[in-house]
Amino acid sequence: MATVVPPPSKRQKREAAERAAVQEEPELIPEGSIRVQFVDRTTNTATGPSVSVPLAQATVKNLEILLNSLNGVNEARDRIPYRFFHVQRKKDGSAEDAEQEQALADGADVYSALVKPATISMEEELRLEYAPQAVFRVRAVSRCASSIRGHGEPILAAQFSPSTSSRLVTGSGDSTARVWDCDTGTPLHTLEGHTSWVLCVSYSPDGSLIATGSNDKTVRIWEAKTGKPLGGAMKGHAGLVRSLAWEPYHLQEAGRPRLASSSKDATIRIWDVISKRADIVLSGHRASVSCVRWGGTGLIYTSSQDKTIKVWDASSGTLVHTMTAHAHWVNHLALSTDFVLRTGFYDHTGKAPPTEEERIATAKTRFLKAATINKKVSEKLVSASDDNLVYLWDPLGTTPTKPVARLNGHQKQINHVTFSPDGLYVASASFDNSVKLWNARDGKFILTFRGHVAPVYQCAFSADSRLLVSSSKDTTLKCWDVRTGKIATDLPGHEDEVYAVDWSPDGKCVGSGGKDRAVRLWKN
Repeated sequence: MATVVPPPSKRQKREAAERAAVQEEPELIPEGSIRVQFVDRTTNTATGPSVSVPLAQATVKNLEILLNSLNGVNEARDRIPYRFFHVQRKKDGSAEDAEQEQALADGADVYSALVKPATISMEEELRLEYAPQAVFRVRAVSRCASSIRGHGEPILAAQFSPSTSSRLVTGSGDSTARVWDCDTGTPLHTLEGHTSWVLCVSYSPDGSLIATGSNDKTVRIWEAKTGKPLGGAMKGHAGLVRSLAWEPYHLQEAGRPRLASSSKDATIRIWDVISKRADIVLSGHRASVSCVRWGGTGLIYTSSQDKTIKVWDASSGTLVHTMTAHAHWVNHLALSTDFVLRTGFYDHTGKAPPTEEERIATAKTRFLKAATINKKVSEKLVSASDDNLVYLWDPLGTTPTKPVARLNGHQKQINHVTFSPDGLYVASASFDNSVKLWNARDGKFILTFRGHVAPVYQCAFSADSRLLVSSSKDTTLKCWDVRTGKIATDLPGHEDEVYAVDWSPDGKCVGSGGKDRAVRLWKN
């Protein structure tokens, strides 16, 4: 029998009532001003001269208005929202010697966050790095717009098209993948050809092709518009296919996209999608390869049940680095540039440049903007493992095989990790029923999202990085406010475990699927 907590005594009730009756005095901010120098986080260059700001008015909201004014934006409707960061540095001031980074929360003020804790003094100049938040706002999904039946077995994977929230592809244990029309809530195409479970699905960055990987050891390519197969199965793996990754659009040879697949046979194959031939086979792992990611600098990242992460050169197939920090199976990988690589040349409106040259240039520009910090391309990597740890890596840094940070806090194995689209956060989903949020730059713990009562399988950020949705064994999805850590909306509706979830790149729709065989579409 469970222990029952005794009710509070009369004395405890009286003391609680007295505490509640006493009004808390508002904190007095001392008079005086502080000089603020704004610094662009991407280019590491100062924006305008340093400005003297009254301490009582040095709030994040007022700093946003001031920074917009320095950039020549004075109309309220045109103002861009910013995030501000204070970085304490050693005497030489180099970026590599940064000791501690502190992000100012949306409702914070400089006095409470920095002056009162003695992080800085009012006499010294405050150097605030800034990064623009998304210029559009995604609203939290709040209702189930459609529940669509069609699959005959559990849904194991789901992904939206990079160009629109109108198309969602799912892979199932019934040996098929299906494309769904999310506007009408109806099935559009059934992708038939595999002879066993479809374990992974992936849209190409331009949205024209769909790749599927299966338990039948093959990879298949389909036309996204028609659902027709693009030739036969791509055979070569000796084990089930666990993960897929398209070559980034700005790196593709014109008209010849490539695809990487990882398998239980401990290899990774790089396929020429047109000729259906594996140009390169990456062999070096000693156990099943759980995840593959194709980076925007031409490197391929793989994780394996042999406890290692390997970095490969995609053009030659040579092994570049091996990371060996984990003590158990490595389950999942994510790159800080995943969102821009997935969406290629599409912005949040789904519009595409008219010519091929402009599309390549746009995709490259979006990647470089997302990856550049302090005038240096820095594509961060995170790994999740059964050792209950997440590691943050900088494969392009000076010590690529040494983790930047060890993200410790989960009590059970971690199934899934993802970067926010703005590259500032990492979210990790664990079998300990929680999702944790971390600083993507230094790996510092930020907060824990608590609300699920069973293991969390996957999570996905909204395109503006302000919201996060998670799917769980407890049959629910939950939409979280990233800033507060609280549930924005609880999304019950599934009748069994929810294995897969994705948030459309335009922020309009969340798609989920699981053991109850139904695809559910959630909208605001």
